[in-house]
Amino acid sequence: MDKKAEVIFLGGGCFWCLEAVFKSLDGVINVTSGYMGGSIANPSYSDVCSGTTGHAEVIKVEFKEEVFNLKALLTFFLQIHDPTTLNRQGADVGTQYRSAIFCVTNQQKELAKRVVREMENSVYTGTKIVTEIILISGGKQETPTIEEVNSAFWKAENYHQNYFFENQHVPYCQSVIAPKLIKAMELIKKKIKASN
Repeated sequence: MDKKAEVIFLGGGCFWCLEAVFKSLDGVINVTSGYMGGSIANPSYSDVCSGTTGHAEVIKVEFKEEVFNLKALLTFFLQIHDPTTLNRQGADVGTQYRSAIFCVTNQQKELAKRVVREMENSVYTGTKIVTEIILISGGKQETPTIEEVNSAFWKAENYHQNYFFENQHVPYCQSVIAPKLIKAMELIKKKIKASN
C-alpha cells in the first residue's frame, strides 16, 4: 500500500460492481474485494453467501485524498448504489449485500455520518439511508477477539479480484456491472462539468 494513501472499506451490493466502478476513478490507487463484519475468521465466498456468517461483501479502497477527497468519494458511493434498501441491491438479496461504510478513524466516521445526512436532505429527500457506519478496531492479536474478527478485512478469493475486467463476456457483467459503470462515468462527467 502507498504510504500516502488513505483507506476506507465500502459495502454496497456485489463487490464485483463496486470494484469495477472504483477502479475507474482518478485518485484511487488500489481496490481489493473482500469480506467484513462477520463472526468467523477467513470466510470463503460460499460461507458468506450462506448468510450465516454475518459478513458483507466489501471493497478496500486505497485513494489519494488530494485527488479524490473522502467527502466526494462517499457522496459518489452513496449515488452509485441504493443505500435506502436494507440487505438488498437489485436482484442481490441478503445481509452480505448490505450497504456499509467501515471507517478506519473517528474522523472518517463523523464525515460519513455528515455525508449521509446531507444525502438524505438532497438526493434521497424523504427516504432514510440505511447504510451502516462502523468504526473498525485496530490491532491484531494471536487469538483475535470477536470484535477484531468483526473488524477484520478478509481478502476474497483471487478469482473475485478484477472480476469485471477479466470476465466482461459473462452475462452478469454485461447486464448488471456494465450499466453501473456507465452510470458512474455519467456522474463523474457531471462533477467535472460543475467544477469548470
